[in-house]
Amino acid sequence: MKSLFLAAAAASALVLAACSPTETTPVTPVAVEEPAAEPVVELPVPAPTTIVDVAAANPDFSTLVSAIQAAGLTETLSGPGPFTVFAPTNAAFAALPAGTLDSLLLPENKDQLTRILTYHVVSGKVMAADLPAADAGTVTSTVAGLDLSVRIEADGAAKANEATITSADIEASNGVIHVIDTVLIPRMEE
Repeated sequence: MKSLFLAAAAASALVLAACSPTETTPVTPVAVEEPAAEPVVELPVPAPTTIVDVAAANPDFSTLVSAIQAAGLTETLSGPGPFTVFAPTNAAFAALPAGTLDSLLLPENKDQLTRILTYHVVSGKVMAADLPAADAGTVTSTVAGLDLSVRIEADGAAKANEATITSADIEASNGVIHVIDTVLIPRMEE
């Protein structure tokens, strides 16, 4: 029986030896599918928001936008600029003497309206932080070719001539808008 047990043990050892790895068997990598790339969706590039676009989007500037259109300045103020516009609100236009606005909007007064509106525009982008102190005594030339006193008063109020800047630094793609509470009327002798 001992020989039978030895024979069985030897056979078991042979089976185990045959099953034990003496060499490593190379493993073939399994191909993994990569997720498909998401298609690139190109979003439309928004059109530049020009000074005219910004003004047209604000109901407080509807009178200004009408005046810009009547003066034929839409294309100019939608151009590359940069421009700084001191923009009167509807309330500022309403404060003009009775009949003044209606008269200015007439086709025969287009030159006068253009002169008034371009008196509100300065070439270049002038942010509120760039405004000089009142005691600096500097003036800014407008697109109309007339001087405009734009400054910070001692009390901190930002002014354009006698108009108060009520909201500053409204940026557009071609410049900046500063909201004013008064329509700036150049002296006719200038």
